[in-house]
Amino acid sequence: MQITASTVSLTVDDVAASQRFFTTHLGYVEQAAAEGFASLKRDDAAVDVVLLARGTEVLPAEQRDLHASGLILAFTTTGIEHEEKRLRAEGVEITMPLREEPWGERLFQVADPNGVIIQFVEWAAPSGSGHA
Repeated sequence: MQITASTVSLTVDDVAASQRFFTTHLGYVEQAAAEGFASLKRDDAAVDVVLLARGTEVLPAEQRDLHASGLILAFTTTGIEHEEKRLRAEGVEITMPLREEPWGERLFQVADPNGVIIQFVEWAAPSGSGHA
């Protein structure tokens, strides 16, 4: 098997609102769209995103009314301070301010209009490790 791409499919109430958020603030572009559906892509290593309207019949019956909750869509990035400032300047609410964990993970979170949690991560040397 060869995996040629990775995609996360998110079930949301308002596909258009999430689509605008991802294209306006996160650099995604639309690959395809229809009523209750949008397929988004970036040209870098980010995972592709498919947005599906909750209740859509393309989903198995037991999944149609579920919402993308309990999920964190995490992006490992560089220049995390710049990204947090850029998103703030664009009016995006930072739901978890930038912080650094003892194991070297620097992160902050935002939420899209449907409540999908998006986390940005940059790895630094763990505190006290003696590494730069």
